[in-house]
Amino acid sequence: MDERSTNLHSQKYCGNALNEKIEFYKHNLSEQDKKELLNVLDSIFLTTGTTVNQFEQKFARYTGNKFAVGVMSCTHALELALRYFNIGANDEIITTPLSFSATSNVIEYVGANTVFVDVETETGNIDANKIEAAITPNTRAIIVVHLYGHMCNMIKIKEIADKYNLKIIEDAAHCVEGSRDGIHVGQLGDMAAYSFYATKNLTCGEGGAITCNDVNMYEWLMMARSHGITKNAADRYTKKYEHYDMKFLGLKCNMSNIQAALLLNQIDGLDSRLMERETICKLYDKGFQNNKNVTVLKTLPLTRHARHLYTILVDTGRRDQILHALQDAKIGVAVNYRPIHELSYYKNKYGFTPNMFPVAKEIGEKTISIPLYPSLNFSEIEYIIETVNKVSR
Repeated sequence: MDERSTNLHSQKYCGNALNEKIEFYKHNLSEQDKKELLNVLDSIFLTTGTTVNQFEQKFARYTGNKFAVGVMSCTHALELALRYFNIGANDEIITTPLSFSATSNVIEYVGANTVFVDVETETGNIDANKIEAAITPNTRAIIVVHLYGHMCNMIKIKEIADKYNLKIIEDAAHCVEGSRDGIHVGQLGDMAAYSFYATKNLTCGEGGAITCNDVNMYEWLMMARSHGITKNAADRYTKKYEHYDMKFLGLKCNMSNIQAALLLNQIDGLDSRLMERETICKLYDKGFQNNKNVTVLKTLPLTRHARHLYTILVDTGRRDQILHALQDAKIGVAVNYRPIHELSYYKNKYGFTPNMFPVAKEIGEKTISIPLYPSLNFSEIEYIIETVNKVSR
């Protein structure tokens, strides 16, 4: 038993779990993080400046990429990636139906067409073996999603992309810490997009970043996040004034020093917090192993799972009943995700039916995400396991 397991076993739950809700998520912000934020709030410059620059350099080093650009959300990062490659009307982008709608919404934002490919039963990730059949002369790129923190089969996807001259954009909203086959996020894709939303492993409430390894791409992204303007506010007002130009029509989605302040020191604890979540996942795995009504997705060999979400799969016809029973037992839960092809906008535009992507449909009908964060103690974990086993049988 490792140190974290020992600590979990030694902790006692303060209060009755039936009376005090176990939240679905609790952030890990430390006093150091809050102090960094106060330093920014007491400074002159709140928008994009030195703190953002420091975060970008540190984040690029952590992910093993040359460059990182801080933005307001992962959605903005994905949209910027598509716009960099001039993707628009009549273009087709292949992606997964099992994700948050933002992944495919960005395709719609730029006027391109969304093409879904079904997912793997084992991981919920896009099935690389089905991608090639979806490629047409109009296909320009593949947006992969490293679902729940488990990386996709990037080696296979890279081979396909190279064969058909397609771009790869990685939606790594769940997968800052992940790797597979010795490959880290962003190293085979053209760009990778990250989320620092309130429930993420690295969070500032709202925020995102995009990484790349091409200097021309990086310089374009730095302008594109701020209208396409050549000089940001810090350049204009902390140095001798220089007139700016606007090279192209960009977005307004630059990260602020306020967001970066909360993120900066959290990077140092990413690996240790991952180890704590990994221990919790092992306790869950053990706790559910004899319950024939509960299954979990697999972690494939040579994979470092980022452990953003722990999802159980239950009987299709009973999912909502079990979900509500867990809520009644004061356990925070979520559904990740209702497949995108079943949402009204996509059904109405493309004529999708649920059975077009049967694996995504099945996971979407069975999935329940349960609490997973370092401050969960053993008594809480034990109560969650006992309750899931009780209400699912």
